[in-house]
Amino acid sequence: MIIDSHQHFWKYHPVKDAWITDDMKVIQDDFLPHNLLPVLQQNGVDACVAVQADQSEEETQFLLDLAAAHPFVKGVVGWVDLRAENLEERLQHYTQFKTLKGFRHIVQGEPDPAFLLKEGFCKGIRALQPYNFTYDILVYPIQLPAVEKFVQLFPQQKLVIDHMAKPYCKTGDIAVWEESMRTIAASSNVYCKISGLVTEADWQNWTADTFKPYLDVVLEAYGPQRLMYGSDWPVCLVAGQYAEVKGLVTDYISRLSKTEQAAIMGGNAAAFYDLV
Repeated sequence: MIIDSHQHFWKYHPVKDAWITDDMKVIQDDFLPHNLLPVLQQNGVDACVAVQADQSEEETQFLLDLAAAHPFVKGVVGWVDLRAENLEERLQHYTQFKTLKGFRHIVQGEPDPAFLLKEGFCKGIRALQPYNFTYDILVYPIQLPAVEKFVQLFPQQKLVIDHMAKPYCKTGDIAVWEESMRTIAASSNVYCKISGLVTEADWQNWTADTFKPYLDVVLEAYGPQRLMYGSDWPVCLVAGQYAEVKGLVTDYISRLSKTEQAAIMGGNAAAFYDLV
């Protein structure tokens, strides 16, 4: 089964979705399951994981409702306030939804580069493991030193780095990012999504060679058993079509064994998120 481990749905609202700036006009629109399904079918993708794009429990319920109505949405990564006093109660509430696999906080938007290490936040992460909830790490490279320490604190928690931590594909800077990503990969409970790369490059002028140095790093560091394909649809549309984004990954991993390719293109996501 081929699984897209990372995509979004939304009903576009210019205030709620203010991060979608005018240079991203192509995604200033509604993107819902009926828009995605034909794209997945055209590209031979069987299922997907819907990831939160807004930090609210309303967003989490919105995605859960979509998953309930559309079986190809096999999992949801939602949002809950991990610093809330009533977190345990909220996690108990969410156990009733079998498609809810884990949570994400938009840490890349936090001004404190050490946000992940704040005790109130770490307390929330500690609460996830008994429920087998996953946690998606969304950061910029500048926040990777905190991620290095963060993953050491939670050796049993299922963690995945979104978008390869958004390397500086436009400038080609790689050394500091690479060092951190290799350090983080030493923690065997940490996975990495090959996703979101095209939007970190020059949207109009990227080629497969733009991303090869970064892909080489994560393949060597995390190995085929801890990487997972994700499209970041519809955000990816600002820089390329779905087929181009998927093709970047499938072309790059074509030299691997069939078993390794199958792991990256779906098997690892199924295992990590416990998809059925």
